[in-house]
Amino acid sequence: MNEQIPKEWEILSTNYPQLIGRMDDIREAYILMKNACLKGGVIMTCGNGGSAADAGHVVGELMKSFKIKRPITDEHRAALMSAFPTDAEYLAGNLHRGIPAISLVSQTSLSTAISNDIAPEMAFAQQVYVYGIAGDILLGISTSGNSMNVVNACKVARAFGIGTIALTGEDGGLLKEICDVTICVPATETFRVQEFHLPIYHTLCAMLEAEMFCIT
Repeated sequence: MNEQIPKEWEILSTNYPQLIGRMDDIREAYILMKNACLKGGVIMTCGNGGSAADAGHVVGELMKSFKIKRPITDEHRAALMSAFPTDAEYLAGNLHRGIPAISLVSQTSLSTAISNDIAPEMAFAQQVYVYGIAGDILLGISTSGNSMNVVNACKVARAFGIGTIALTGEDGGLLKEICDVTICVPATETFRVQEFHLPIYHTLCAMLEAEMFCIT
């Protein structure tokens, strides 16, 4: 195991002792995400309101450098040099390796078209059906665990072999019954739930980064 991974684990448990009882679920979520990433899978995220912002935040940490540098490979640098020798140094110096991820919330025109033409509760599910393939991951974020557009997306994902992870509040709601892993944080008020979600997904992103980019 990359030595940075247990460090991230220790930081989370030390800074947020309230999450000790949820660490097994967080570990399971990490394993699902890691296995998907190692096989070239994509991580999709979704949520509403503040959770929509969190869905985008996760993608931002995965698609570019987060805590460590992720320079492109020598092979890719050589390809840039061959194609555009004048600009290669700038391009190579400003590209980062990433973990493929997409926020389903960010597809504004598409999601509003789905909401208007099909049904609002299917805005994320339709995207999962088209974007997702078996072995990918869907991270659904809902403080109640009952947001129907997130629930429906997770149902479609499960039906087609896409791993499902939920970040919810203490109860877990409907998502707890249908997801592969549900991380139910010890809070019920929306803003308190969201305060726990952030360090959890930051830890997951940091561990994935360490795993995928071989930093010791």
